[in-house]
Amino acid sequence: MTAALVAGLVAGYGIAVPVGAVATYLVSLTARTSLRTGVCAALGVALADGLYALIATVGGSAVAAVLRPVLAPLRWASALVLLALAARGAVAAVRQYRARRLNTRSAPPPPSPARACLSLFGITLLNPTTVIYFAALVLGTGTTESAGPLEQGVFVLAAFLASASWQVSLAGGGALLGRVLTGHRGRLVTALVSSGVITVLAVRMVT
Repeated sequence: MTAALVAGLVAGYGIAVPVGAVATYLVSLTARTSLRTGVCAALGVALADGLYALIATVGGSAVAAVLRPVLAPLRWASALVLLALAARGAVAAVRQYRARRLNTRSAPPPPSPARACLSLFGITLLNPTTVIYFAALVLGTGTTESAGPLEQGVFVLAAFLASASWQVSLAGGGALLGRVLTGHRGRLVTALVSSGVITVLAVRMVT
């Protein structure tokens, strides 16, 4: 039981801690909206990580082998989604800045917490390297290979909680960033920098 718990925590933090395009978008989204929206988005990421942990626990290396042939197309799909998000975020930030500056129209409504959760859940699901990671680094070592359903459940829950704790901490950082950059120009710069970083990371994903 303890081994499964530790393995799940290690796996969850291992896949969540490296800051990539999704984490960058999460921080930027929270800075532009609210902590509630950011936390819901963070839970969407953690749910996807937990689902992949469950798939890896049940299917193991066999699932990884099945996914490897379609890994490249899924990477391209993920990169295209991230590029679309980056472009949309930049355009929305510029429009919002101009609208507030000219006072001619109101800013577009921010995404609801539920929509943010579903969006980040879907984006994270497009990253098949997560299940490859769980299968290769955790199940490949035999940590839960011979474990019973209870130990496997503990592993999946621990992986979810580890990912959730890290993603929520990123959302908290985004909320603090949003409070610091209260000016319209500061929020515009934050959104444009975030869009640029997401674009670079999306391009690197397929190169």
